[in-house]
Amino acid sequence: MQQIENTAPVITVVLKGYPRLSETFIAQELRALEKLGHKLHLISLRFPTDKKTHPVHEEMEALVTYLPEYLHQEPVRVLKSWWSARKLPGYKKAFRTWIRDLFRDFSRNRVRRFGQAMVLAAEFPENSPMIYAHFLHTPASVARYAAFCLDLPWSCSAHAKDIYTSPNWEISEKLADVSWLVTCTAFNVDHLRQLAADPAKIELLYHGLDFDRFEVAAPEEHERSGESTENPVRILSVGRAVEKKGYDDVLAALSRLPKDLNWEFSHIGGGPLLEGLKGQAAISDYADRCHWLGPQSQAEVKEAMRSADIFVLASRIAGDGDRDGLPNVLMEAQSQKAAIVATSVSAIPELIVDNHTGLLVSQNSPEELALALESLIRNPALRTRLSDKGYEKLLSEFDASNWITQLSAKLPKGPV
Repeated sequence: MQQIENTAPVITVVLKGYPRLSETFIAQELRALEKLGHKLHLISLRFPTDKKTHPVHEEMEALVTYLPEYLHQEPVRVLKSWWSARKLPGYKKAFRTWIRDLFRDFSRNRVRRFGQAMVLAAEFPENSPMIYAHFLHTPASVARYAAFCLDLPWSCSAHAKDIYTSPNWEISEKLADVSWLVTCTAFNVDHLRQLAADPAKIELLYHGLDFDRFEVAAPEEHERSGESTENPVRILSVGRAVEKKGYDDVLAALSRLPKDLNWEFSHIGGGPLLEGLKGQAAISDYADRCHWLGPQSQAEVKEAMRSADIFVLASRIAGDGDRDGLPNVLMEAQSQKAAIVATSVSAIPELIVDNHTGLLVSQNSPEELALALESLIRNPALRTRLSDKGYEKLLSEFDASNWITQLSAKLPKGPV
């Protein structure tokens, strides 16, 4: 790894992948830390696959090191690292911990985590007194094994999938070892504290919204009412086409809308289920009203939100337990004065209060979703009221600058 000639502490940040469009909220957090004077070195477990990036990725000053994504791709690097890491003071503790984990989760992924941790430990950045991992599953495992080898503290930021698809035994043991953990919703805090021997280690830290990037929206009076074929109500959703986002329910809800309503639906994002959703829409009688825009830049997303009347997100708990936490796209849409309709899953009600800052419906219920959409399409005054109240709540409770200072206070900043 490239050495940083500076006596200031370097925070080693372990990420699953970098850069990633679906994890721009992480890059925004890290860039905010840089602006507050922290020096970072990013460690990515995977190489980037997105063809586009957001402006925040171009602003980052941190060095980025990519660990071997698969151990067989860089066998010499892995073996040299293991040979070096086995001489470190905490190697035996790391190895014992990994063996115990491997017996309970015998998988190639578990082997890969240890190999990546050995590379991280052997090539660890100079002047770095700690490791900070984003996500409690794979990145935290790599951070934990490496931290044991180096006899350093490690901390973590937990989100959603990483919490609810990890076994409880693993979460509890990581919580016992971590110096502190922050998570982005009160819902997550309650869940994790039930698994922790020391609940005080877990703290709430909303991601919030960076109002420098999603600037204050101008006052808006919603006008479109679904009566005009020339000026239909604009419905938007932004998100990856995966099971937990419930886009099949969105399409099913659109099919239930009364035929006399005029609307159009646009989707921004990629994802493995996208082609199937396009096919589902193509055979419907509203195919010409659906627009599949694919992944877009932050500027394009913001412009789409600014022109939307309604933002819809039908989040649900997937079959493997994966779920949204508090999707940042809801805050982004609120900042641009779109009226929100979402599901009451996980922490979404912490932002969307039913009939106050948006409309909430049950998960897996296209019928309820259709009724909520119809209500918003027909009633521009309701959209105005909900979007105004949602915007007020966003400004008062979810300003990212208020939350990032709390994270900054947990991290080293002065000379090592």
